[in-house]
Amino acid sequence: MNCQFNQYRHQHPTALSRRWFIKECGVGLGAIALHSLLGDYAVAAPSTAALNNPLAPKRPHFPPKAKNVIYLFMAGAPSHLELFDYKPQLAKFNGTLPPPELLQGYRAAFINPNSKLLGPKFKFARHGQCGAELSELLPHLAEVVDEISIVKSMQTDAFNHAPAQILMHTGSQQFGRPSVGAWTLYGLGSESRDLPGFVVFSSGAKGPSGGASNWGSGFLPTVYNGVMFRSQGDPILYLSNPKGVDDQIQRDTLDSVRALNQQHLDAVGDPEIATRINSFEMAYRMQTSAPDLMDLSKEPQHILDMYGVEPGKPSFAMNCLLARRLIERGVRFVELFHESWDQHGNLTKDIAKNCQKTDRPSAALIKDLKQRGLLDDTLVIWGGEFGRTPMVQGGDDGRDHHPNCFTMWMAGGGVKRGFVMGESDDFGFNATTDKVHVHDLNATILRLLGFDHEKLTYRFQGRDFRLTDVHGNVVGKLLA
Repeated sequence: MNCQFNQYRHQHPTALSRRWFIKECGVGLGAIALHSLLGDYAVAAPSTAALNNPLAPKRPHFPPKAKNVIYLFMAGAPSHLELFDYKPQLAKFNGTLPPPELLQGYRAAFINPNSKLLGPKFKFARHGQCGAELSELLPHLAEVVDEISIVKSMQTDAFNHAPAQILMHTGSQQFGRPSVGAWTLYGLGSESRDLPGFVVFSSGAKGPSGGASNWGSGFLPTVYNGVMFRSQGDPILYLSNPKGVDDQIQRDTLDSVRALNQQHLDAVGDPEIATRINSFEMAYRMQTSAPDLMDLSKEPQHILDMYGVEPGKPSFAMNCLLARRLIERGVRFVELFHESWDQHGNLTKDIAKNCQKTDRPSAALIKDLKQRGLLDDTLVIWGGEFGRTPMVQGGDDGRDHHPNCFTMWMAGGGVKRGFVMGESDDFGFNATTDKVHVHDLNATILRLLGFDHEKLTYRFQGRDFRLTDVHGNVVGKLLA
């Protein structure tokens, strides 16, 4: 047996001799035990080609309507009652107590649910051929309202920021699940060799409460993780070479490191080694592609003006323009977080300030994608993690967290144009018709990308996981 073992080890120097020993010397029982120990990895070990290029473009379950996604996430939760869902009855009963039957079983995040009603703070008007009602705070969105679908009946299970943001992005309130961007990259791969397939920007007063888990890969290989970019200078810190390191030295070093990593990958097949190889090579290519991405000198002045971009000044507007440029370069999923919408007080002033920063560039993105022929293939999503209460908080100028009803909008990528879906009750408290849960939204996003949300799965800890967990229905009314 020693002779046989030594012969095998000589022929396969990178093989795991312990694995061979258990299998061959246990009269077959070792193989059964080994298969059990390897579990999920033994069932669905990735091919060598997939490991060497995990971001290669892949075919979905059926022809997709959308090939790319730009997700405009308004972290902190915008008030639907000030922006999209006008309630004359709420204005009429401003300053009075809500009907007792409305509050049965209701739990608020911070306020006493039996707080007085607060009427809408801004005027509304109908716009476009679709006649959608929008707040006076959204004059630029009003110009493209016939391009979007507004969903006024969104619901979620969480009423605190971090759990609600994590639920929106991963289908679970607990940390550790892959984000919708990671699932998209896992399912479709990327069409860009020189930039990450999933890019994230952040603007506003701070980052999102859920942190990097909003764009994390969870238990998927980390190659599908979102990559945070800055909107000025090098998009990633330390991307440029230090002094004294020229291109040849860097290339020789990377080739040597790659060869060692490839040997290890061939021996054990760990996807994280492929991620490491991919990361080194991507960073090298980005030293050329990233400066080109950030160079806005070729953008016409009227485009900069349309977005409201001031070159060299980080902003949500800058991030919207960069999102379009990333999509043009084959990046699959771009998410823009703007964390400034948590108006427990000072609602009137702060929500107006937020809209001033985000309304114009959001509408410009729709216009720009359309004029470039990109909107049909690009799904644009706008929204936050929940809504705000019809009851007052913070004296007479604030609203608490509210999961029972909120509004989001979508455009392009196979979504109906000029469409308003769903209704809420007279106070904007509960969604009443065409209710859309967060899981339903995610099922619909995946459907537009060409996936059956029940079949886009990844085996982990003994079961097949998916973005929508055990929930979710495609919202057929939204599909063009």
